[in-house]
Amino acid sequence: MNTFTCFTCGKTITNDRPHITGYGIDKNDNKICYTCCANDDRQQMKDTGKITLYLTGTPNQGFKLTNWPGSFEIRPTSYHIGRHNIARTRTDVWFVFDGYWWHGVQYGDFSQLCYCKRTKQQY
Repeated sequence: MNTFTCFTCGKTITNDRPHITGYGIDKNDNKICYTCCANDDRQQMKDTGKITLYLTGTPNQGFKLTNWPGSFEIRPTSYHIGRHNIARTRTDVWFVFDGYWWHGVQYGDFSQLCYCKRTKQQY
C-alpha cells in the first residue's frame, strides 16, 4: 500500500493497487495524482495547442485518446487510416476540444503515440 500527498491539490491518496504507483511525476519531480495529471494535460492543450496522447482501439471497437494514466479521455469524431512511406501505416484522427477542432496523427502499427495539434477551425 502506497500513500502520498499530491503536490498540486494537496490531497492524501492511498494506492492499494500493486502494479502502479498511483501518481505521476511533474517536470520538477513532484508527485501528482491522476486527476491533477488530467487537469494539467487539459491546461497544456489550452495554453500550447499541442499534446502527445495515446491512441488505442480499432476501427471496429472505436478509437480513444488518453493521457498516460488514462485519467483524461477523448473519443475522436472521425479517423482515416492511410499509408506511410517508412512506418507503413498512418492513422489520422480528428476531435473537438475547448471549442476547436484538433488533429492527431499516429505512425505505424507498433506505437500508440498520437501527436495532436489544435487547428484554427472553431467548432
